[in-house]
Amino acid sequence: MQKVYELKNIDETRAWARDFAKTLRAPCVVALHGDLGMGKSEIARTIIQTLRGTDTVVPSPTFTIVQNYDGISHFDLYRIEDKSELVEIGLPYAIQNDITLIEWPEIASDILPDNTIHVYLTGDGDMRKLVIE
Repeated sequence: MQKVYELKNIDETRAWARDFAKTLRAPCVVALHGDLGMGKSEIARTIIQTLRGTDTVVPSPTFTIVQNYDGISHFDLYRIEDKSELVEIGLPYAIQNDITLIEWPEIASDILPDNTIHVYLTGDGDMRKLVIE
């Protein structure tokens, strides 16, 4: 089943992410797809802060690759070049145990569970279209 949301600005995107966060229960995987600047990190940040508190500091894991927040794992696979690295960074463990948020999930496609929630982001200016599968 596919759901489509058209969000006018960052506030609507954050509101959507807050509502979406409340539906997540571990273990589950959310794969965030989209070009640079589409809001993948902002959605992940909002989900984490909704579930762990608004004062939770959520830096982008672009350079650290993974950040953990007590049962929530946030991965950024942009810099992963070899699938063998996925085991080294703990992705299979997170998938089995945590709410796992994955930016740039394409390299991990063959290990993502069938029930992965795929969120596809496209947009123009502040407008975002989210398609969830």
